[in-house]
Amino acid sequence: MAKYLISFPSAAMVVPDGEWEAVGRDAHAVIDEAKAAGVYVFGGGIDEGVPPVLVSADGTVAMGGYPWAPRLDGGFTVLELPSRDDAIAWAARIAKACRCDQELRVFGFDPQS
Repeated sequence: MAKYLISFPSAAMVVPDGEWEAVGRDAHAVIDEAKAAGVYVFGGGIDEGVPPVLVSADGTVAMGGYPWAPRLDGGFTVLELPSRDDAIAWAARIAKACRCDQELRVFGFDPQS
C-alpha cells in the first residue's frame, strides 16, 4: 500500500456564492467515507492567515518561504491505498465534492519513516 497526496491550490476552488455550504457538506462526506473505508491518513488546508517561515540548518528563521518557489496554499488529503487506480478513483470523488480538479501524487516509500 502506498500513501497518496490529493491536493488543490486555493485558486482552483472557484465556487459560486451560495454553494459553499454544499461543497463543505459534500467534501466532508467523502472524507467520512474514506475514514469508514480505513484509507484516510490525514487532511486539511494550509492556514493562509499564518505566514510561512524558512528555517535554516543553523536554526536561523526568516519570514517567508523559498523566494523562488511557487506559493503553497490550498487543501490536501493523504490516503493510503493499494493502487494508483484506487487513488485516481478517490481523487475523482474529492474533485466532484470540491468542485475543482485535484492533483494526485504518490509518496516515495521510506522504510525508516
